[in-house]
Formats: sequence, structure tokens, C-alpha cells
Amino acid sequence: MIAYEAFILISAAILGAILGSFLNVVIYRLPRGESIVAPRSRCPECGHTLSWLENVPIVSYIVLSGRCRACRQPIPARYLLIELLSAAAAVAIVWRYGASLRSLWLYFFVAIMIAIAFIDWEHQIIPDALSLGGVVLGWVGAVVCLKIDFVQSVVGSLIGAATVLVIAVAYRAVRRADGMGGGDVKLMAMIGAFLGWQMVFPVLFAAALGGSVYGVYLLRSGGTGRTPVAFGSFLAPASCLMAFVGEPIVHWYLHLGGA
Repeated sequence: MIAYEAFILISAAILGAILGSFLNVVIYRLPRGESIVAPRSRCPECGHTLSWLENVPIVSYIVLSGRCRACRQPIPARYLLIELLSAAAAVAIVWRYGASLRSLWLYFFVAIMIAIAFIDWEHQIIPDALSLGGVVLGWVGAVVCLKIDFVQSVVGSLIGAATVLVIAVAYRAVRRADGMGGGDVKLMAMIGAFLGWQMVFPVLFAAALGGSVYGVYLLRSGGTGRTPVAFGSFLAPASCLMAFVGEPIVHWYLHLGGA
């Protein structure tokens, strides 16, 4: 039994790393309007097309010492980080929920969130292909495998989107500047679709807390209150955190409120 569980976890890590390699392609190409299918992976510096030996997740980066074999320019450490994050996410999900369809759907959720976090951080955009596509994926998951039902998923999308929209409009009215964009509204619709309406406010709270800590860092580093902050890069990890620990938090809060 132990050997079987170890095999499942190792398999999850390998598949997660492979899909993490694909996430690197998505993160680099999607905001640039490039195809994520073709051409094959290449060095971002010199355009050298990578052979399969140069494209083995995690291993190739370590063997090549983080440099392109052709031009010897450094390969951003982000590539290794994303593959490791994807592998770790796959292992954590399978360890928590077992080898199941629910685990597969939750991995899709986390993988999309990884892509959104890095894209929004670098480009301050959240591609509709990820957020709106994720809404549909969440609704389908609610029908076939997620713990929430379809109605909870749809209501979660509506409440998530509406809450962020109200906050954005209020911020605009008070500060005369944009605080959150349409991308954040669509992202919260996706988060609500996967996690349900109960998780909307815990996710927003955790994201706001993380954003506030970063805001303090920016101010101490010479930034101002108007320094742009990619809030999607905080919503994404907050939602992944709540996918794992949000349920007991919600139960505790509801129990506290009913006491």
C-alpha cells in the first residue's frame, strides 16, 4: 500500500513538472500574442530551438547550469521555479485528495493560477483565455467532480465578480484612479466558479493582506501610494491557499457566527 501511494505521488510530481514546462510556454507566449502550440520551445535570448534533451523539466535546467547551450546566456530562474511549483502543487493535491477526478480539476485550477500570477506580475494583464476559460472549466467541474454543485459555482462567479467590481468602482470614485481592472473581476468569477461563493471573501481578505504587506515594502523602498500593483498576482496564490485550508476556516467562521 505504501509503495502504491509513493508511486502515485512520484507520478504526480513527474506529470506536474511536465505540465509546468508547458506553463512556462503559456506564461511567455500568451501575453505576447504568440501560439502556445508552435513553434517548439526556444531560448528567449538567441532563439535556439531546444532539443528534447534540453527540455526535460527541472533536470535540463540543472544540467545546463541555468544557461542556454547555444549562446550561454542565463535562463531565467523563473522557468525552474514554475516547474517546481507545478510539481509541488500536483503532489500536494494528490496527497490531500487522492488520485481522483477532483484532484485533476483542482490541479487545472492551481496551474491556471500559477500562469495568471506570473503573467499579471510581469505584464499587468490577465488573459481572458485563462480567466473566462477557467470560469467555464469551474462550472463543468462543479457538475462532474468538485465538492460544490453547479448553482454554488455560478453564484460564486457572480458574487466574486460583483464584489470586485463594486470595490473597483468605489476605489475609482474615491481615489480618482483605477485600483482593480476588468481582469481582476473576471479572475474572481473564475475563483468563485471553482471554490464557491463561500470562499470569495476569505480569498479577497488573504489577497488584500498579502497586497498590503507588499504595499508597505514598496513604500519603504521609495514607492508611492500610486505605484501600480498587480492584484491578480495576490488573488491567485490566495485562492490556491484557500483551496487547501479555506474549508475549515469557513466552517470555523460560520460556527463562530452561530454561537
